[in-house]
This record gives sequence, C-alpha cells and structure tokens, in this order.
Amino acid sequence: MALDVAAFESICPSRFITFTIPDPTCADSLLRVAVLDSPVPASESPLVVAMFVPEARESDWIFSTEWGHLQLLFSSPGVSRLILLGNQFKEGDSSPTIYHRPLESSSHRKELEACSKPLLLALSPKYLFKNGIPEVPILSYEDNLVSSVVIHKCAGCVVGEMLVEDVEIESENRLGGCYKREFRRRLRFKRMPNLIQTEILIVPDAKDFHSTGVRIGGVKFVPDLRVLVHPYLAPTVASLSLISEYIEGRIQLGFRPKALCLGVGGGALHSFLRNQLDFEVTGVDADKEVLKVAKRYFGLEDSEFMHVVVGDAIKFVKKLSHQANWHPMCSSATCEQHGHCHFPDGEDVNNKFDVIMVDLDSSDVRSGPSIANWYIIFRNILQNCIR
Repeated sequence: MALDVAAFESICPSRFITFTIPDPTCADSLLRVAVLDSPVPASESPLVVAMFVPEARESDWIFSTEWGHLQLLFSSPGVSRLILLGNQFKEGDSSPTIYHRPLESSSHRKELEACSKPLLLALSPKYLFKNGIPEVPILSYEDNLVSSVVIHKCAGCVVGEMLVEDVEIESENRLGGCYKREFRRRLRFKRMPNLIQTEILIVPDAKDFHSTGVRIGGVKFVPDLRVLVHPYLAPTVASLSLISEYIEGRIQLGFRPKALCLGVGGGALHSFLRNQLDFEVTGVDADKEVLKVAKRYFGLEDSEFMHVVVGDAIKFVKKLSHQANWHPMCSSATCEQHGHCHFPDGEDVNNKFDVIMVDLDSSDVRSGPSIANWYIIFRNILQNCIR
C-alpha cells in the first residue's frame, strides 16, 4: 500500500508510523523510517526533530520499538514529532550479535545525513513552512555503551518480553577525572527498553579466562555481587542509616535483621542485603519468569535466609497484615489464595519485618522509573504495615 505523504501534514497525538524506503546512498539497502507524534498536545510552536539510529544498534528495542521511540521523545522536552532514521534490521533474527561502538561514523552514515534534508522536509507538518523552508534539527544519541551482546531473551506473564545482556561501559572516575571501563550485566523489559531494570558487575570466569584479553563475546562472565552499581540502589541501602541504632539493637539481642523487598527484578538489592549485611530477606515479585532469570543470570540464590515469593506485592503485604503468623514450606513460594506463603524449613515465621523496601516501577512509559499511583500504593502499604 502506497504511503500518503499528506498524513504527515499535521501533528496527530500518539500516531506512530513506520515504513521503509530505498537507501539513497546504497542501492541494495533499505532505510527504516519511524515517525512518532507526542501524546502530549502540541504547543503553539511545535518542535519537529530527527535522530539517526547509531550504527549497528538498529535492532535494539530502544530504536526498533514504539515504546523505545516514545521514551526517546519524552527525553527531549518540547518535541512534538520525532523522526528516527536507520538501516533496516531483520525482525526475528535470533542469532546473537555482538555490538562494538565504532570509533567514528562511517562514510555511508555521513553521506546519508548530508542527503536526508528532502526526506525530513517531506515528513514535516505544513505549519513549519509558514515562514519559508524550515531547518529540522538533528539530535544525536549518546550513552556510555562500548560493546554488548544479548545472552538471553524470554517473556514473562506480567512484564512481557525481556532480555539479559552483557555490556562493557565507559564511566567517569570522579576522583581522577578520567574514564574507566567496566563489564556489567543488565536486565531490560521491552515495554520500557530505555530503562535498565537491574544492573550488576560481572567478572571473567576464572575457568574461561584467556590471557589474550577480555572482550564482550569472547569470554564467559560471572556475577560479582559485592558492590551495588545500579544508581538508585546505593542510596536505598544508605537509608538504613536512619534506623541504624534500631538494627544494631536487634543484632545485639541476637536477632538477624529481616527485610521485606517488594519487587525483585534481578535481585541485586536482595543479594547485597543477604550477603554483605547479613539480613534475612524476603522478596516478592509478580512474574515467575523474572525470578528464574534472576537466579540463572544475576546470582540470586535461595537459602535459609533468602526467600522469594511469587505474587502481587501489595496483596502480599495486605495478607500478611491479617495473619498472626506466616507458615513457610518451600523456597520459591507462591502466595496462595488463602493468604499463606510456604518456605522450605517448615517452621512458623512471624510476619514482622525490620525493614520494608519498595521497588515497583510503572508500566507506563511516560512515568519512567517511578511508581504508578505512588500515593495510593504507599498509603496502602503503610496502612497494612501499621496493623
């Protein structure tokens, strides 16, 4: 079906159109074009911008999905239409592709950027031409990714499609002002591809290490859970200092501190609380597949003092608040309809916790990493905790 160019003459909130055209700089290649209009009503002077997809990252969900496109648009305040241009990628290609950031743009990309103006003008709304031929700004996408490879893809009943990737990143050393490189493992959901759900350090497996050098895709990596690297987790753990006297008092009385973590993801926080701070930890997550990924790729382990519950976190807290005791029977438990959770040791466990940590993100792209309806959620949690 032929594309009607007139469709782009006005801004239509939330409209998303993708199509391919012959690459004007390469006869045997196709160019993928994606046009997204912001769901936010346009201002009196709407802004239209374009972005070229980084070379060799065309299949990344950040650039290949409407969700990723929307997050890119929201990261640029005031933009009413974002036009993405990049090489056409093969959908459904399951073969792992190792990405290495090019040292500089290829001559093909420079030529494409130079001859893209007629296309960008054709995709611009009519009002931009009221004062003559407009200039469509071209944004550049930059992040700290040096190389990456997807090592696992799957889908959960709650979060949908997800992936695990090993990456090499470049981070700034705040003390010396120079850059260093680290290897990390990430968990991302397709519904919010620009948001890293979990990130941990990884190191080369000693059994698979080669003296020729360490590169993504060239050596097997294993989790290093001694340090928290996800930006918000260190402040989360630091907040325990607010109740440090209480925690120390519990330890002096011979009690192991207990933490209830609502939301698990890859379990980086849970593993740190258990292994580094010697807490007994209970984690609750609604998606069983996410928990499988956490155990297989992120070092989350079931143990006497690490429990994982499959269930709705808010309902779980509500059920606990109505129970005098909690009867454990199995390590990876499911919250049953009657409200009990089962763990392996078979003994009764009191339902009181010293710390409750909430790590529940929104499924709405516009909310980013924040909690949807946070006031209602926290009010419900606090009301049930007081009981």
